[in-house]
Amino acid sequence: TAPGRVVVEQVPVPMPGPGEVLVRLEGSGVCASSLPVWEGREWFQYPLPPGTPGHEGWGRVAAVGAGVEEPAVGDRVAIVSGRAFAAYDVAPADAAVKLPAALAGRPFPGEPIGCAMNVFHRSGVEPGQTVAVVGIGFLGALLTRLASQAGARVLAISRRPYALQVAREAGAAETIPFEDPERTASHVLALTGGAGCERVIEAVGEQATLDLATAISAERGRLIIAGYHQDGLRRVNLQVWNWRVANVIN
Repeated sequence: TAPGRVVVEQVPVPMPGPGEVLVRLEGSGVCASSLPVWEGREWFQYPLPPGTPGHEGWGRVAAVGAGVEEPAVGDRVAIVSGRAFAAYDVAPADAAVKLPAALAGRPFPGEPIGCAMNVFHRSGVEPGQTVAVVGIGFLGALLTRLASQAGARVLAISRRPYALQVAREAGAAETIPFEDPERTASHVLALTGGAGCERVIEAVGEQATLDLATAISAERGRLIIAGYHQDGLRRVNLQVWNWRVANVIN
């Protein structure tokens, strides 16, 4: 209802229209993009609609609209919607993915997993490459696993010791504590013989990690900005991007 303020209200259950499904939510992930909504920014209009800004929900289909054959009522699904912090939400049927029995009873925020697959696809990771993943949260951990399974040598970088342990379990060849951009960049360049990394995935969304990602990218490499930069303008070192013929992917 306002920055730093949430209330619980009873509102009517929405009804699915043609091509839509109504899902009774079991839970929703909390995206990093939800944090500024909680903190307050001048571009948000309060109060927000009930259930906003949840978009990483999962639950069971409670009703379907006209023309929907899949998923069916009773199916457990992950959805991409906009109000998944409520008890019920409506989503397009093609934005609801049926969950397999292996995930019964387990939380499953499908939207960020879809993000990880999109980032990985656009990264163009190939066997034998050195891939730096800067930031090991949910997204960074998934990308570490995907890149390592693709045959890349993954260097995982994070401030948190626990996150570095997660990265090791996900297949990282090296785990590197993030101290400051210059010192950490020197560590990475030493591990790559000064060449840098063919792929660098920045998965934090801060100026310092963007600086680090630039510093450790290889000539003609690919710099993938997967972090959500949402708290103001950023500076980029265009001299380095020019000199290295950097391919920058958002």
